[in-house]
Amino acid sequence: MKRVMLLLGVAGLLVGCGSRKTSETTAEEPRVLTRTAEATAAEVVLSEVFTSEIEPYRENDITPAASGVHIARIWADVGDEVREGDVLVTLDPTQYNQQLVQLRTVENDYNRLLPVYEAGGISAQQIDQARAQLDVQREIVDNLHRNIEFRSPISGVVTARNAEAGDLLTGQPVLHVMQINPLKVMVNISEQFFPRVKVGMTVKLEVDIFPDAEFEGTVSLIYPALDAATRTFRVEVRVPNDRNTLRPGMYARTIFDMGTRQGVLVPDVAVQKQVGSAERYLYVVRGDSVAERRSVEVGRQVGDRVDILSGVAAGEQVAITALSKLADGARVEVLHE
Repeated sequence: MKRVMLLLGVAGLLVGCGSRKTSETTAEEPRVLTRTAEATAAEVVLSEVFTSEIEPYRENDITPAASGVHIARIWADVGDEVREGDVLVTLDPTQYNQQLVQLRTVENDYNRLLPVYEAGGISAQQIDQARAQLDVQREIVDNLHRNIEFRSPISGVVTARNAEAGDLLTGQPVLHVMQINPLKVMVNISEQFFPRVKVGMTVKLEVDIFPDAEFEGTVSLIYPALDAATRTFRVEVRVPNDRNTLRPGMYARTIFDMGTRQGVLVPDVAVQKQVGSAERYLYVVRGDSVAERRSVEVGRQVGDRVDILSGVAAGEQVAITALSKLADGARVEVLHE
């Protein structure tokens, strides 16, 4: 009996010691040391960036309508600047001269028949036929005359030459002219910004090939209909190019100032990405020194801070160090500078 009592006493002593040890361990559990930063309310500039290519403001193919006619002379070459109205292509005038001689013959015949008709020597039908033949020949000559010389419809630069003097016209363009001052950029913009984009608003351009240069354009045209498939609308940006620095085909980023809105900013180091998903989260340190894991919706980057669209309120403290050691509900100790 005494042996049983002794064993029970020893067991009780061991249990008591274990309980005291567990209690002491819990009380001495270390807190996570971290630093915090305050989520601050700030006005966020809504600058939207869209990529596109620079295009000529206008361009034209110089394509003579006639076919089977030889080119007499081409007055411009690739790279030449031309003005609106300049003669660019002259065709062989042989066919025109032949038809002009034919016109003179038809005119003389008509002029001889007219007095005879007035004297009653020929019928009205005969003079009408002569007049119709004269009208047809005049139309042929006028058409050939219009197609002997081809003028540039725009001021610009010749960017392609596809024929040489003496070549036979086949209906293909002889020259291609681009207007490069000004230029234009066509931009597809999300429908949510349709009320904010206005004709005349300033747009900034960034071009990789000129990283230190600044370019500006203005919205010159807004297409009235949206693309139902992409939910975007097209905007034309007119870009001055007085120094001919920019060229059609260059890659550019257009930056639209869409105004401002009130946002909540936190240091970007506070925001983490959940592995294997697109979730972003951070830890808010509550007043009771407990870390709370919050899923957040992230907006735009503003320097070394990021705009939080949802999940954190202005004035709350967010952890910015020892993030890998934190967990939801972890007790923390905030370090101060």
